Amino acid sequence: MGWSRFGTVGEAVGGLGCTGSSTKNLAEAVRGVVGVRTTTGEHRQEPGEGSPVIYIAPLKAIVRERMNDWRKRLVSQLGKKMVEMTGDYTPDLMALLSADIIISTPEKWDGISRNWHSRSYVTKVGLMILDEIHLLGADRGPILEALFRVFKAVGRLLESRDLLKLCGDKTESDDGRQWLGVANKKQSKQLLHSTDRGYRRANTGTARSLETKESPTRVSRDRRGSGECRRRQTKAGEVIVSRMRYISSQTERAVRFVGLSTALANAHDLADWLGVGEIGLFNFKPSVRPVPLEVHIQASGYPGKFYCPRMNSMNKPTYAAICTHSPAKPVLIFVSSRRQTRLTALDLIQFAASDEQPRQFLSVSEETLQMILSQVTDQNLRHTLQFGIGLHHAGLNDKDRSLVEELFANNKIQAIINLLKNLSFLFGKNVLVCTSTLAWGVNLPAHLVIIKGTEFYDAKAKRYVDFPITDILQMMGRAGRPQYDQHGKAVILVHDPKKSFYKKFYFLQFLYEPFPVESSLREQLHNHINAEIVSGTICHKEDAIHYLTWTYLFRRLMVNPAYYGLEDTGPGIVSSYLSSLVQNTFEDLEDSGCVKMNEDSVEPMMLGSIASQYYLKYMTVSMFGSNIGPDTSLEVFLHILSGSSEYDELPVRHNEAHFSQLELPITDYVTDLKSVLDQSIRIIQAMIDICANSGWLSSTITCMHLLQMVMQGLWFGSNTALWMLPCMTDDLVGSLSRREISNVQQLLDLPRSNLQALIGNSNALRLYQDLDHFPRVQVRLKLQKRNPDDGKAITLNIRLEKTNSHRKTSRAFTPRFPKLKDEAWWLVLGNTSTSELYALKRVSFSDRLATHMELPSTPNTIQGMKLILVSDCYLGFEQEHSVEELVEP
Repeated sequence: MGWSRFGTVGEAVGGLGCTGSSTKNLAEAVRGVVGVRTTTGEHRQEPGEGSPVIYIAPLKAIVRERMNDWRKRLVSQLGKKMVEMTGDYTPDLMALLSADIIISTPEKWDGISRNWHSRSYVTKVGLMILDEIHLLGADRGPILEALFRVFKAVGRLLESRDLLKLCGDKTESDDGRQWLGVANKKQSKQLLHSTDRGYRRANTGTARSLETKESPTRVSRDRRGSGECRRRQTKAGEVIVSRMRYISSQTERAVRFVGLSTALANAHDLADWLGVGEIGLFNFKPSVRPVPLEVHIQASGYPGKFYCPRMNSMNKPTYAAICTHSPAKPVLIFVSSRRQTRLTALDLIQFAASDEQPRQFLSVSEETLQMILSQVTDQNLRHTLQFGIGLHHAGLNDKDRSLVEELFANNKIQAIINLLKNLSFLFGKNVLVCTSTLAWGVNLPAHLVIIKGTEFYDAKAKRYVDFPITDILQMMGRAGRPQYDQHGKAVILVHDPKKSFYKKFYFLQFLYEPFPVESSLREQLHNHINAEIVSGTICHKEDAIHYLTWTYLFRRLMVNPAYYGLEDTGPGIVSSYLSSLVQNTFEDLEDSGCVKMNEDSVEPMMLGSIASQYYLKYMTVSMFGSNIGPDTSLEVFLHILSGSSEYDELPVRHNEAHFSQLELPITDYVTDLKSVLDQSIRIIQAMIDICANSGWLSSTITCMHLLQMVMQGLWFGSNTALWMLPCMTDDLVGSLSRREISNVQQLLDLPRSNLQALIGNSNALRLYQDLDHFPRVQVRLKLQKRNPDDGKAITLNIRLEKTNSHRKTSRAFTPRFPKLKDEAWWLVLGNTSTSELYALKRVSFSDRLATHMELPSTPNTIQGMKLILVSDCYLGFEQEHSVEELVEP
């Protein structure tokens, strides 16, 4: 398989070695491709020669596991270069260009591939490995579906008959030609060539416009001119159905796909969509599982209407299941929330104490235990570990999670309690209480798996919902692994009304027979269509319809039309359905202000371009466009930020106060806060672009202040900027305020001798050390005349220099922000009197930078114009410089 030129799909039930983290066995079989060579067509090529390998995993936990594993196997042993692309890590351009292997989450790679015009490494991909591809039917499935559509198109150009094959070979029959609306094979070829010319026009025009657009703001205020797609002719006979097929026509590079999945009933549909033939399809049914799995479904005694009391009533049966089925072997307990990991662990400790065996789950000496406990940060985990029970969820820091995993793997603890949605652990004779993330992201074996409840709270729906079948089967697959056990056991505790459902449908059907995977692209079609319109792939309604014919949605629509609300797939019905779907999508995007529909074309608007650039939902930018105005206050911006659709899945919690630096009541909130802060950066940057494109100076600056607040964890206001210094106290702030010093910039400009006289030698020493974290930037401006007759007659030359030369780094000092960040600055040209913004430019530099901005030469514009330097991470570092004073009389 590693040296063949064919794509591959591997599908097996959990516990067989081919799903979730258990894909490791199959992934290692593919290691010959990843670690040694990339096969592109008939040519075998080293990855370092320009064909990187992309590994896509749905969760950061899986990415982290693969990074740790392949760092040893591929980087150390074979000398390959590997980079990670997740929300936590974003490599620089040089690292991406030189990488042999890129491991990424779907969202990150989707965002990267949208701007393929300016990113050559996207078009050079030789192999793409898609892990957990059966998640096409889950919430994030549309991203995988859109990703594949892009990269399948990057493959070598297909001949005309390949398009007809992808439509299910329908054009080879009279019924198929009738379905397409053509009378004979000749007309079908004409239709094909017509589509070919349309796509070449669309993609060529977009590439040209992206190469020539220039604007001091991140998004041009006049994006598309007339809105018509520019035309350019290419060789006839090439079939270009998507923008990535256009790339393929230029690069002549093939892309090979390897898909890893659980067992599927419709495996051939998935393989055909991936371009994988019979020779590359491996679909192992659940019934061939080599390790028998004994499943117990318990429902009696859990009739409660309310969720929390029902979960509490399951703790005693959980303890009984451990004593009955796995008294001395590893146990994983999956629960639905981080709070439930603690409550479950505490009850298990109490039940063990009642049996006069309080430390029955513990397998280490007292001396070793104390050494282990001294390394633990989380107080709840430290308490439960004393009794051999481990907790594992996203609320723990990396060090604590790694310690629990190591203890469980080495049989130092018996149980881990895991979140159903996040996965946690217990500890001792290997008991681990965890959230469901553990089932996907960490490869830990267990003899017994207990699923404590099959529901979780969906913040977006604001109610408790059932876990997807993929999650249930994945958790069950953690029991009885071939390399660890002769048999495994799973106990599922369910709500009384759902017992018969789980018995009939889940375990009579899906435990021994594979389940089908459907597309969920329709639910997120607006965002992906908008991105394709912005990139230029879609310029007309016909383009969008053909875009859909290359998706997994289209394949399943033809096979299972009832699932998608279609009565049948008769002549004209499918075409009408797709046309209606596209039309409704276009109208929704137009109503939201993201696109503009012309008579025979569609073009992106400013809001749509910003949504695509910052990977935001179209409803989010629509809400921004409706609520942001020329004088929006900081309070309103905060309200708008909290209303973003990107936060829909986060539950609203009390007492979270990042700006006030209040201590969060429990560690669970820390992870939620990290997620909020991480997403807030791109959301606020999008709001800044909207304000700048609208020419609103006041709102733009206010929004920049909001970003500074997020980075520093401080409110914007009088004297608050001084609290960026770690040594600052109330007395010191008061002393400096009385001397009219209210920000760090003033302290940097103050001679050290004067500073010592103000605050004393003892305070000055600590203050000097803190001040070394911050830059002192000098701004020099010069107007340069060019052509007095044109509309842009004046160039403003700008020179920026950091004058504290002893400061050797450009890393931003943001101790309260969860991620490392480099300093960046905005250059804002505007009139503070009229609150009008003329131009915006974002820059970053280490020591010095020379740049320029162009100005209109009309007297009314120059009058009152100022250049404002604004930091993207430091409060109180703004500098205003008059441009009007530079004009020679």
